[in-house]
Amino acid sequence: MDPEYFKSHKMCWGTLGTVRPFSNFHPQRDVLEIQAALEKKDAVTLVRILTNRSNAQRQVIATTFEEITNKDLVAGLKKALSGDLEVLLLDLLMPSLHYEAQRLHQAMVGLGTDEETLMEILCTRSGKQLQEISATYKHLYKKDLEKEMKGETSGDFAKLVVALLNKENVAGVVQSDIESLSASLNGKKADAEPWIDILTSRDSDHLDKVLMGLELESGQMVDEAVEKRFTGDIRLGLKVLVECIQSPDVYLAKRLSTMKTSIVQGIMVSHSEEDLLCIRAAYLKLTGTSLYTALQKQFKGDHLQALLAICRSED
Repeated sequence: MDPEYFKSHKMCWGTLGTVRPFSNFHPQRDVLEIQAALEKKDAVTLVRILTNRSNAQRQVIATTFEEITNKDLVAGLKKALSGDLEVLLLDLLMPSLHYEAQRLHQAMVGLGTDEETLMEILCTRSGKQLQEISATYKHLYKKDLEKEMKGETSGDFAKLVVALLNKENVAGVVQSDIESLSASLNGKKADAEPWIDILTSRDSDHLDKVLMGLELESGQMVDEAVEKRFTGDIRLGLKVLVECIQSPDVYLAKRLSTMKTSIVQGIMVSHSEEDLLCIRAAYLKLTGTSLYTALQKQFKGDHLQALLAICRSED
Protein backbone atom coordinates (compact mmCIF):
# COMPACT_ATOMS: atom_id res chain seq x y z
CA MET A 1 0.00 0.00 0.00
CA ASP A 2 1.41 3.36 -1.01
CA PRO A 3 1.75 5.60 2.09
CA GLU A 4 0.96 8.63 -0.07
CA TYR A 5 -2.55 7.24 -0.47
CA PHE A 6 -3.28 7.92 3.16
CA LYS A 7 -2.09 11.51 2.90
CA SER A 8 -4.61 12.28 0.17
CA HIS A 9 -6.59 15.43 0.95
CA LYS A 10 -9.71 13.46 0.02
CA MET A 11 -9.05 10.75 2.58
CA CYS A 12 -11.94 11.37 4.91
CA TRP A 13 -15.24 9.90 6.03
CA GLY A 14 -17.83 10.16 3.30
CA THR A 15 -15.37 9.41 0.51
CA LEU A 16 -16.68 6.18 -0.98
CA GLY A 17 -14.19 5.69 -3.81
CA THR A 18 -11.04 3.58 -3.51
CA VAL A 19 -8.94 5.64 -5.94
CA ARG A 20 -8.28 9.18 -4.74
CA PRO A 21 -6.16 12.10 -5.89
CA PHE A 22 -2.46 11.48 -5.18
CA SER A 23 -1.43 14.22 -2.77
CA ASN A 24 2.24 14.45 -3.80
CA PHE A 25 1.43 14.73 -7.51
CA HIS A 26 4.24 15.75 -9.86
CA PRO A 27 3.17 14.97 -13.45
CA GLN A 28 6.64 15.60 -14.92
CA ARG A 29 8.18 13.08 -12.54
CA ASP A 30 5.45 10.55 -13.36
CA VAL A 31 6.01 11.07 -17.09
CA LEU A 32 9.76 10.43 -16.83
CA GLU A 33 9.11 7.24 -14.86
CA ILE A 34 6.45 6.12 -17.34
CA GLN A 35 8.73 6.89 -20.30
CA ALA A 36 11.49 4.71 -18.83
CA ALA A 37 8.97 1.98 -17.95
CA LEU A 38 7.58 1.90 -21.50
CA GLU A 39 11.09 1.44 -22.94
CA LYS A 40 11.79 -1.45 -20.55
CA LYS A 41 8.21 -2.83 -20.77
CA ASP A 42 8.16 -2.47 -16.99
CA ALA A 43 4.50 -3.24 -16.20
CA VAL A 44 5.02 -2.97 -12.41
CA THR A 45 5.90 0.74 -12.60
CA LEU A 46 3.07 1.48 -15.05
CA VAL A 47 0.56 -0.22 -12.76
CA ARG A 48 1.90 1.53 -9.66
CA ILE A 49 1.53 4.99 -11.16
CA LEU A 50 -1.67 4.68 -13.20
CA THR A 51 -3.70 2.91 -10.49
CA ASN A 52 -2.57 5.37 -7.84
CA ARG A 53 -3.68 8.60 -9.53
CA SER A 54 -7.21 9.95 -9.95
CA ASN A 55 -8.73 10.11 -13.43
CA ALA A 56 -8.19 13.88 -13.55
CA GLN A 57 -4.50 13.37 -12.67
CA ARG A 58 -4.16 10.69 -15.38
CA GLN A 59 -5.44 13.20 -17.94
CA VAL A 60 -2.72 15.64 -16.82
CA ILE A 61 -0.12 12.84 -17.13
CA ALA A 62 -1.27 12.03 -20.68
CA THR A 63 -1.09 15.69 -21.74
CA THR A 64 2.29 16.21 -20.04
CA PHE A 65 3.63 13.01 -21.64
CA GLU A 66 2.81 14.35 -25.09
CA GLU A 67 4.34 17.76 -24.29
CA ILE A 68 7.61 16.26 -23.01
CA THR A 69 8.05 13.33 -25.43
CA ASN A 70 6.07 14.40 -28.52
CA LYS A 71 4.51 10.94 -28.33
CA ASP A 72 1.07 9.61 -27.48
CA LEU A 73 0.84 7.76 -24.16
CA VAL A 74 -1.99 5.51 -25.38
CA ALA A 75 0.11 4.38 -28.34
CA GLY A 76 3.06 3.79 -26.00
CA LEU A 77 0.98 1.60 -23.68
CA LYS A 78 -0.36 -0.42 -26.62
CA LYS A 79 3.19 -1.07 -27.77
CA ALA A 80 4.53 -2.04 -24.33
CA LEU A 81 1.63 -4.12 -23.01
CA SER A 82 -0.81 -6.76 -24.17
CA GLY A 83 -3.90 -8.69 -23.10
CA ASP A 84 -6.16 -7.81 -20.18
CA LEU A 85 -3.57 -5.56 -18.50
CA GLU A 86 -3.29 -3.41 -21.62
CA VAL A 87 -7.08 -3.06 -21.79
CA LEU A 88 -7.32 -2.18 -18.08
CA LEU A 89 -4.63 0.52 -18.13
CA LEU A 90 -6.06 2.03 -21.34
CA ASP A 91 -9.49 2.09 -19.67
CA LEU A 92 -8.01 3.92 -16.67
CA LEU A 93 -6.41 6.46 -18.98
CA MET A 94 -9.71 7.33 -20.64
CA PRO A 95 -11.70 10.34 -19.35
CA SER A 96 -14.63 9.03 -17.28
CA LEU A 97 -17.39 10.12 -19.66
CA HIS A 98 -15.49 8.66 -22.63
CA TYR A 99 -15.22 5.38 -20.77
CA GLU A 100 -18.97 5.18 -20.05
CA ALA A 101 -19.73 6.06 -23.69
CA GLN A 102 -17.31 3.37 -24.86
CA ARG A 103 -18.93 0.75 -22.61
CA LEU A 104 -22.35 1.57 -24.08
CA HIS A 105 -20.92 1.45 -27.61
CA GLN A 106 -19.27 -1.93 -27.00
CA ALA A 107 -22.54 -3.27 -25.57
CA MET A 108 -24.26 -2.52 -28.89
CA VAL A 109 -21.57 -3.05 -31.51
CA GLY A 110 -21.30 -6.27 -33.53
CA LEU A 111 -23.63 -9.26 -33.43
CA GLY A 112 -26.04 -9.26 -30.51
CA THR A 113 -26.59 -6.64 -27.85
CA ASP A 114 -25.32 -6.88 -24.27
CA GLU A 115 -28.62 -5.85 -22.66
CA GLU A 116 -27.40 -6.20 -19.10
CA THR A 117 -24.45 -3.84 -19.54
CA LEU A 118 -26.83 -1.28 -21.09
CA MET A 119 -29.12 -1.66 -18.07
CA GLU A 120 -26.24 -1.55 -15.58
CA ILE A 121 -25.08 1.85 -16.84
CA LEU A 122 -28.56 3.30 -17.36
CA CYS A 123 -29.76 2.22 -13.90
CA THR A 124 -26.71 3.28 -11.87
CA ARG A 125 -26.23 6.74 -13.41
CA SER A 126 -28.26 9.87 -12.71
CA GLY A 127 -30.24 11.66 -15.40
CA LYS A 128 -27.63 14.43 -15.50
CA GLN A 129 -24.76 11.94 -15.88
CA LEU A 130 -26.61 10.18 -18.70
CA GLN A 131 -27.09 13.49 -20.53
CA GLU A 132 -23.34 14.08 -20.31
CA ILE A 133 -22.60 10.52 -21.47
CA SER A 134 -25.02 10.99 -24.42
CA ALA A 135 -23.23 14.19 -25.47
CA THR A 136 -19.85 12.44 -25.21
CA TYR A 137 -21.18 9.48 -27.22
CA LYS A 138 -22.24 11.82 -30.01
CA HIS A 139 -18.84 13.52 -29.97
CA LEU A 140 -16.92 10.22 -30.08
CA TYR A 141 -19.03 8.15 -32.46
CA LYS A 142 -20.89 10.86 -34.44
CA LYS A 143 -24.13 9.02 -33.66
CA ASP A 144 -27.13 9.73 -31.45
CA LEU A 145 -27.15 7.40 -28.45
CA GLU A 146 -30.94 7.25 -28.20
CA LYS A 147 -31.28 6.32 -31.89
CA GLU A 148 -28.55 3.69 -31.52
CA MET A 149 -30.36 2.14 -28.56
CA LYS A 150 -33.68 2.11 -30.43
CA GLY A 151 -31.96 0.41 -33.37
CA GLU A 152 -30.37 -2.27 -31.18
CA THR A 153 -33.43 -3.08 -29.03
CA SER A 154 -37.13 -3.65 -29.63
CA GLY A 155 -40.57 -3.68 -28.04
CA ASP A 156 -41.04 -2.82 -24.38
CA PHE A 157 -37.30 -3.17 -23.70
CA ALA A 158 -36.57 -0.41 -26.24
CA LYS A 159 -39.14 1.82 -24.49
CA LEU A 160 -37.47 1.06 -21.14
CA VAL A 161 -33.91 1.94 -22.20
CA VAL A 162 -35.05 5.18 -23.87
CA ALA A 163 -37.08 6.14 -20.77
CA LEU A 164 -34.03 5.47 -18.56
CA LEU A 165 -31.74 7.49 -20.83
CA ASN A 166 -34.12 10.45 -20.51
CA LYS A 167 -35.13 9.89 -16.89
CA GLU A 168 -36.27 12.81 -14.81
CA ASN A 169 -38.09 13.09 -11.52
CA VAL A 170 -41.84 13.66 -11.80
CA ALA A 171 -43.98 13.94 -8.69
CA GLY A 172 -46.23 10.98 -8.01
CA VAL A 173 -48.57 9.64 -5.31
CA VAL A 174 -47.22 6.51 -3.63
CA GLN A 175 -50.58 4.71 -3.21
CA SER A 176 -51.63 5.57 -6.76
CA ASP A 177 -48.35 4.19 -8.14
CA ILE A 178 -48.72 0.99 -6.07
CA GLU A 179 -52.23 0.49 -7.47
CA SER A 180 -51.07 1.07 -11.06
CA LEU A 181 -48.25 -1.50 -10.76
CA SER A 182 -50.51 -3.99 -9.00
CA ALA A 183 -53.23 -3.67 -11.66
CA SER A 184 -50.63 -4.13 -14.43
CA LEU A 185 -49.81 -7.59 -13.03
CA ASN A 186 -53.40 -8.78 -12.71
CA GLY A 187 -54.41 -8.89 -16.37
CA LYS A 188 -54.08 -11.91 -18.65
CA LYS A 189 -50.81 -10.44 -19.96
CA ALA A 190 -48.69 -8.23 -17.68
CA ASP A 191 -48.52 -4.63 -18.89
CA ALA A 192 -44.99 -3.18 -18.86
CA GLU A 193 -46.12 0.39 -19.60
CA PRO A 194 -46.87 1.48 -15.97
CA TRP A 195 -43.59 -0.10 -14.80
CA ILE A 196 -41.59 1.82 -17.39
CA ASP A 197 -43.48 5.06 -16.72
CA ILE A 198 -43.28 4.95 -12.90
CA LEU A 199 -39.86 3.34 -12.28
CA THR A 200 -38.03 5.75 -14.60
CA SER A 201 -39.66 8.98 -13.44
CA ARG A 202 -39.71 9.07 -9.61
CA ASP A 203 -36.99 9.75 -7.05
CA SER A 204 -35.42 6.86 -5.16
CA ASP A 205 -37.19 7.51 -1.81
CA HIS A 206 -40.58 7.51 -3.53
CA LEU A 207 -39.77 4.30 -5.42
CA ASP A 208 -38.58 2.55 -2.24
CA LYS A 209 -42.01 3.23 -0.69
CA VAL A 210 -43.80 2.10 -3.85
CA LEU A 211 -41.92 -1.19 -4.10
CA MET A 212 -42.32 -1.92 -0.36
CA GLY A 213 -46.04 -1.16 -0.62
CA LEU A 214 -46.39 -3.40 -3.67
CA GLU A 215 -44.70 -6.27 -1.81
CA LEU A 216 -47.05 -5.84 1.17
CA GLU A 217 -50.09 -5.71 -1.11
CA SER A 218 -49.14 -8.65 -3.32
CA GLY A 219 -47.52 -10.82 -0.67
CA GLN A 220 -44.48 -11.51 -2.85
CA MET A 221 -41.13 -9.92 -3.59
CA VAL A 222 -41.18 -7.51 -6.52
CA ASP A 223 -38.40 -9.34 -8.38
CA GLU A 224 -40.39 -12.58 -8.05
CA ALA A 225 -43.49 -10.90 -9.48
CA VAL A 226 -41.45 -9.55 -12.42
CA GLU A 227 -39.89 -12.99 -12.98
CA LYS A 228 -43.31 -14.68 -13.10
CA ARG A 229 -45.27 -12.15 -15.13
CA PHE A 230 -42.83 -10.87 -17.75
CA THR A 231 -40.67 -12.60 -20.37
CA GLY A 232 -37.64 -11.88 -22.54
CA ASP A 233 -35.60 -8.66 -22.50
CA ILE A 234 -38.23 -6.62 -20.64
CA ARG A 235 -38.12 -9.15 -17.77
CA LEU A 236 -34.32 -8.77 -17.56
CA GLY A 237 -34.60 -4.98 -17.80
CA LEU A 238 -37.25 -4.62 -15.10
CA LYS A 239 -35.43 -7.03 -12.77
CA VAL A 240 -32.20 -5.04 -13.06
CA LEU A 241 -34.07 -1.77 -12.59
CA VAL A 242 -35.88 -3.05 -9.48
CA GLU A 243 -32.61 -4.37 -8.00
CA CYS A 244 -30.88 -1.02 -8.63
CA ILE A 245 -33.75 0.91 -7.03
CA GLN A 246 -33.57 -1.35 -3.96
CA SER A 247 -29.74 -1.41 -3.76
CA PRO A 248 -27.39 -0.55 -6.63
CA ASP A 249 -24.43 -1.72 -4.52
CA VAL A 250 -25.89 -5.22 -4.13
CA TYR A 251 -26.73 -5.38 -7.84
CA LEU A 252 -23.17 -4.40 -8.82
CA ALA A 253 -21.74 -6.85 -6.27
CA LYS A 254 -23.78 -9.62 -7.93
CA ARG A 255 -22.41 -8.59 -11.31
CA LEU A 256 -18.86 -8.68 -9.93
CA SER A 257 -19.41 -12.16 -8.50
CA THR A 258 -19.54 -13.56 -12.07
CA MET A 259 -15.79 -12.76 -12.12
CA LYS A 260 -15.99 -12.23 -15.89
CA THR A 261 -13.05 -10.03 -16.87
CA SER A 262 -15.01 -7.47 -18.91
CA ILE A 263 -17.67 -7.08 -16.19
CA VAL A 264 -15.13 -6.85 -13.34
CA GLN A 265 -13.00 -4.27 -15.15
CA GLY A 266 -16.04 -2.28 -16.31
CA ILE A 267 -17.51 -1.91 -12.83
CA MET A 268 -14.21 -1.38 -11.00
CA VAL A 269 -12.98 1.32 -13.38
CA SER A 270 -16.40 3.02 -13.57
CA HIS A 271 -16.95 3.11 -9.81
CA SER A 272 -13.38 3.38 -8.46
CA GLU A 273 -13.69 7.07 -7.56
CA GLU A 274 -17.35 7.09 -6.56
CA ASP A 275 -18.64 4.17 -4.52
CA LEU A 276 -16.42 1.10 -4.86
CA LEU A 277 -16.12 0.92 -1.05
CA CYS A 278 -19.91 0.42 -0.82
CA ILE A 279 -19.81 -2.21 -3.57
CA ARG A 280 -16.96 -3.98 -1.73
CA ALA A 281 -19.05 -4.07 1.47
CA ALA A 282 -22.05 -5.44 -0.45
CA TYR A 283 -19.82 -8.07 -2.10
CA LEU A 284 -18.56 -9.31 1.26
CA LYS A 285 -22.10 -9.53 2.65
CA LEU A 286 -23.40 -11.24 -0.49
CA THR A 287 -20.66 -13.84 -1.00
CA GLY A 288 -18.99 -14.19 2.40
CA THR A 289 -15.66 -13.43 0.69
CA SER A 290 -14.00 -10.05 0.24
CA LEU A 291 -13.64 -8.73 -3.30
CA TYR A 292 -9.87 -8.46 -2.68
CA THR A 293 -9.64 -12.20 -1.94
CA ALA A 294 -12.00 -13.17 -4.78
CA LEU A 295 -9.85 -11.29 -7.31
CA GLN A 296 -6.77 -13.23 -6.15
CA LYS A 297 -8.53 -16.54 -6.82
CA GLN A 298 -9.53 -15.53 -10.35
CA PHE A 299 -6.76 -13.38 -11.83
CA LYS A 300 -2.96 -13.43 -11.86
CA GLY A 301 0.24 -11.56 -12.61
CA ASP A 302 0.46 -7.83 -13.28
CA HIS A 303 -3.21 -7.79 -14.28
CA LEU A 304 -4.14 -9.03 -10.80
CA GLN A 305 -1.88 -6.43 -9.16
CA ALA A 306 -3.62 -3.66 -11.10
CA LEU A 307 -7.08 -4.90 -10.06
CA LEU A 308 -5.97 -5.21 -6.43
CA ALA A 309 -4.59 -1.66 -6.53
CA ILE A 310 -8.00 -0.38 -7.72
CA CYS A 311 -9.82 -2.51 -5.13
CA ARG A 312 -7.27 -1.07 -2.69
CA SER A 313 -7.53 -3.27 0.41
CA GLU A 314 -8.90 -6.33 2.14
CA ASP A 315 -12.24 -6.03 3.95
